[in-house]
Amino acid sequence: MAESELPNGYGNVPLFRELTAEDVGDLETTEIESLCMNCHEDGTTRLLLTKIPFFREIVLMSFSCPHCNFTDNEVQPAGRIQDKGCRVDVHILTQKDLNRQVVKSDTASIKIPELDLEIPGGAQKGTFTTVEGIIDRVTQGLEQEQPVRKVMHPEVAAQIDDFIVKLKHLSPPFHIILDDPAGNSFIENPKAPEADQALTINMYTRTKEQNTALGLAVEDDEDRLSDVEETLEPKDDGVSKVTDEVFQFDVNCSNCNAPTKSKMKLVNIPHFKEVILMAFNCESCGMKNSEVKSGAGIEPKGKKITLKMTDAVMDLNRDVLKSDTCRFTIPEMDFELMMGTLGGKFTTLEGILTDIKNQLLRPFALMRGGDSATKESGGKLRTFIDKLDEIISGKILVSVVLDDPAGNCYIQNLYAPDPDPELTVEEYERTEEQNDDLGLLEMKTENYFDEEDTAS
Repeated sequence: MAESELPNGYGNVPLFRELTAEDVGDLETTEIESLCMNCHEDGTTRLLLTKIPFFREIVLMSFSCPHCNFTDNEVQPAGRIQDKGCRVDVHILTQKDLNRQVVKSDTASIKIPELDLEIPGGAQKGTFTTVEGIIDRVTQGLEQEQPVRKVMHPEVAAQIDDFIVKLKHLSPPFHIILDDPAGNSFIENPKAPEADQALTINMYTRTKEQNTALGLAVEDDEDRLSDVEETLEPKDDGVSKVTDEVFQFDVNCSNCNAPTKSKMKLVNIPHFKEVILMAFNCESCGMKNSEVKSGAGIEPKGKKITLKMTDAVMDLNRDVLKSDTCRFTIPEMDFELMMGTLGGKFTTLEGILTDIKNQLLRPFALMRGGDSATKESGGKLRTFIDKLDEIISGKILVSVVLDDPAGNCYIQNLYAPDPDPELTVEEYERTEEQNDDLGLLEMKTENYFDEEDTAS
């Protein structure tokens, strides 16, 4: 979708423009005549399709009525529902942190633990604002019905007045948490591409209830999993047979929603385990996607692998498996790739670094020109990309770390079966928070079949 072009004489203008501060006077908005829900006269809705740095495409919508002066605005993600939900926790430490950009979808809930405040998903429309704007919007929402409450429920209105005072006087430090089952919410990291110690992003597997609320076909996913299990069921010798056969499944393209085929194949990685390679190529829009999943599930312990590069040619060509639950860090550059970013990958170290570079290049055009903060961010990003180029070309030797709570990461041992002096592999016990992120705390394994038999 991001590569689509505008019709009717727009030439080669991308559908989702890379917006910069210099474009303020030249925004290509779409205007639609629509009904005002306040006075029921005709107003105007304006749509702007744009990109958010280090995030994805969104649609900004603004309505205004010339008759009653009613205005409204909203933001909607332009892409699909993501494979996993996201929980974004930011620690607001200074007044400057109140200016962090926020994309909140309409499915996201908002929490401010210090005030014991929670706004459930669906209670507010999606919005593109700042942390301060989020707090102001909550305050305005509470004040909106206060005149009526003071007449109908004066005691409740008095309590809300007290809470509004707390909101208006809220100052750092405090936390704000966005929890979005659709995975389409975002809080800016002003230090990007460096890690932000005040910002924590956790990707999690949705529950059946959350999938149902999002309108996802949970039953279809279970049927598809059943088909895979039947295909890989044990043979007569009691061992699952791995062949060169490529399995195909009917899916809809995540970009244009056209029917297409997803292909899957089991591959055995020497000295590691079986993995599942998945890929699809949409013939309608040309979108391609590939992903890697572990064929053995979640390991009993987490795994951390550290590679200290000593030979650029050999190390850059090492096979690397980065699962979608794995964090990828380069300590010398203070760089951290969060869990869930880039999905699962089975490639080389050079391939991983190239994918990271390409991911960063997409929003780089957004950093051109504008205010001093924007120029500073663009300069840091350009410097980081230049260093990545030097690593990929072998001019700089660094250390890379794969940290996977699920234990499904891998870097090729060039000396196998003997130990590799450049590789350090550590196994560790997961924390309760990590088990929760992996969905293990809600997974019932004891007496499961006994309960199934009783229920039937």
